Amino acid sequence: MHPFTVALIGGIASGKSAAARRFAALGAGVVDADVVARELVEPGMPALAEIAAAFGTRLLDENGSLERAEMRALIFGDDEARRRLEAILHPRVRAEMLVRTDAVTGPYALLVVPLYVETGGYDWADRVVVVDLPRELQLARAIARDGMAPSLAEAMIDAQASREERLAKADDVIDNSGTPDALDAQVAVLHRKYLELAAARR
Repeated sequence: MHPFTVALIGGIASGKSAAARRFAALGAGVVDADVVARELVEPGMPALAEIAAAFGTRLLDENGSLERAEMRALIFGDDEARRRLEAILHPRVRAEMLVRTDAVTGPYALLVVPLYVETGGYDWADRVVVVDLPRELQLARAIARDGMAPSLAEAMIDAQASREERLAKADDVIDNSGTPDALDAQVAVLHRKYLELAAARR
């Protein structure tokens, strides 16, 4: 039986990682899709070989590692390329996420899944919490955090599910348009709620 599982979702620069760190500090067992995806494309891994075969070795650096900036620029300028990459990576990521979810020893598992709405397949999650903020603030934070061109930040946001589509999936919502203290408070309330729900399930 899977542990009680919460999927934490949100668009680029919404603050998913900041929220996940707070849940982890309170004792949740965090399983992060971005971490899993990075491990799956390390040199020598089958997914990286498949990516190189599909897109060419120009996406590899001199050490044989994936050139992430190059890859990001390619897929967010080309819908077909993005779909090809997702077909290679997402099934592998989901399978590994399930293995790691079942290995969680904390009171509940928190899955950090940026593309939850877009990819589907995480039906073992008992609950969905959305980290939400207005698009204008999301765009400003993406540009400030990653130093990317506004046009690329816009393209990345547009390539993801809309704010409305994410909120339609939400059981719970974290408003991350405010201060770090406000984020702390919301995470603490939800953590207590998830402890209760996990205890009731056992």
